[in-house]
Amino acid sequence: MPGLRRDRLRTLLLLGVLLAADLYFHLGPRVRRRLRPRERPPGCPCAHRAATSAPRPAARHAPPAEPDGGGPGSKLRALFAHPLYNEPEKPPLLGPEDSLLAGPEALRYYRRKVARWNRRHRIYKEQLNLTSLDPPLQLRLETSWIQFHLGISRHGLYSRSSPVVSKLLHDMRHLPTISADYSQDEKALLGACDCTQIVKPSGVHLKLVLRFSDFGKAMFKPMRQLRDEETPEDFFYFIDFQRHNAEIAAFHLDRILDFRRVPPTVGRLVNVTKEILEVTKNEILQSVFFISPASNVCFFAKCPYLCKTEYAVCGNPHLLEGSLSAFLPSLNLAPRLSVPSPWIRSYSLAGKEEWEVNPLYCDTVKQVYPHSSSGRLLNIIDMAIFDFLTGNMDRHHYETFTKFGDDGFLIHLDNARGFGRHSHDEISILSPLSQCCRRCLAGRLGQGPPSPIAVTLHPFPSYRVCIKTCLRRHWGRRLSRRQPPPLSAGKELLAQADYRLSDVMRESLLEDQLTPVLTEPHLLALDRRLQTVLRTVQGCIEAHGEHSVVANGPTGQSAPDSGPS
Repeated sequence: MPGLRRDRLRTLLLLGVLLAADLYFHLGPRVRRRLRPRERPPGCPCAHRAATSAPRPAARHAPPAEPDGGGPGSKLRALFAHPLYNEPEKPPLLGPEDSLLAGPEALRYYRRKVARWNRRHRIYKEQLNLTSLDPPLQLRLETSWIQFHLGISRHGLYSRSSPVVSKLLHDMRHLPTISADYSQDEKALLGACDCTQIVKPSGVHLKLVLRFSDFGKAMFKPMRQLRDEETPEDFFYFIDFQRHNAEIAAFHLDRILDFRRVPPTVGRLVNVTKEILEVTKNEILQSVFFISPASNVCFFAKCPYLCKTEYAVCGNPHLLEGSLSAFLPSLNLAPRLSVPSPWIRSYSLAGKEEWEVNPLYCDTVKQVYPHSSSGRLLNIIDMAIFDFLTGNMDRHHYETFTKFGDDGFLIHLDNARGFGRHSHDEISILSPLSQCCRRCLAGRLGQGPPSPIAVTLHPFPSYRVCIKTCLRRHWGRRLSRRQPPPLSAGKELLAQADYRLSDVMRESLLEDQLTPVLTEPHLLALDRRLQTVLRTVQGCIEAHGEHSVVANGPTGQSAPDSGPS
């Protein structure tokens, strides 16, 4: 009997020791981290960037994500108060067919996703014998990312009047992360890297998917290049670094031009230890973290022929700059079509594509579906102008939502290779504009509604413009419905001193946590490139005549054919 009592005593002591160890090593640190505010390492040179004020209310006429923009002299506020930015969008949204998602179906899908994540998270903790104090995630319908998804329509990724984008940017900047993982294309490269392909390997343009405490997701692209570094002129466009600040600047430019086709993107200082390493369940990602000789926490992509520390990204010692781009709805809810661009470049060290040597290449494109029977070509020209302003030569594919059909807007994804060289303007990016501006598409452009910046089609106005009304609405080209004036008749909006593109971009970027996002030479390059676009259009009109560039016809009639281009 005394021996049995001693055994019980030993068992109780052993259980007490195990409980104390669990409290000390697992529960204690988690409780302390949750109770104390996060502090930045002393002496961090980037600490001043993290100090951001509370989000300001949006101006009355500004797009949802646009900050108030300062005092009464704000050029940004004046731009969004301009009548061209307050015209009713046509055609009006009439019903569920004009929205990307059906609300009840989307919410059911997201609830299943949250329940699955909670179940997998619990199993993961049990397998590691970890005790978690975190309650199960709850899906809240008012979260910004859900409202962003529900607000996508055939006019764009977000509307001008919605406050959702401001809230979404704030949440991506401040919410804690609960998981981190490689993106799907990064996972596809694991063990399958093809050394014969002349493409930038996964390890060089590392990107991660971060999930936040509200269950929203964002694509994280870390800083790889300093602001004042230019891409070397001997670099091919497909081996250039991907720049996080280019993603941020592209979102702001897209919003200023009123495209609203770039997912909301914000800069953030990420603690790579607490917000990536400690929350990831991916063992491969965990294995690529290391401490550099400078005592900085670094990590790199796991690719069979590129597992090298010289391609790593490092914190300072833990904080790392990066861009966060909001995820679009799942392909299960909103399928997207990925289409090779007709003006795709040759991703090899030698050789050229047909469009680079054939000045009549656009005639061939016009004969191929869907460019022959829809506004798709007009959207491609929009995208070419946008890419020329940013200097992005890497637009090999484009994506559209299948629900909106052939006339749906193109999503301007993956802009990280823009803003690489401020001293060089790559004129070839404008080839869709220069090659296709001579005459409009033969036949009708279709009965479906166009992208939001296109000249509205049947049954609303009487004109169709090959180069689209980015030259009218966004750059001040007010085309009369009765007698369209020549391009030189007025000064374009964003070229005017009161609305100069570089000035409104500079002001817009000031609200980002990582300001300055662009250096002054890159901002000034926007003005220079804008003038190049306007000269290209004017040259088309002067060379081919206004009747060949601007189609004028009654409602429902096809554009006059000016003959072969």
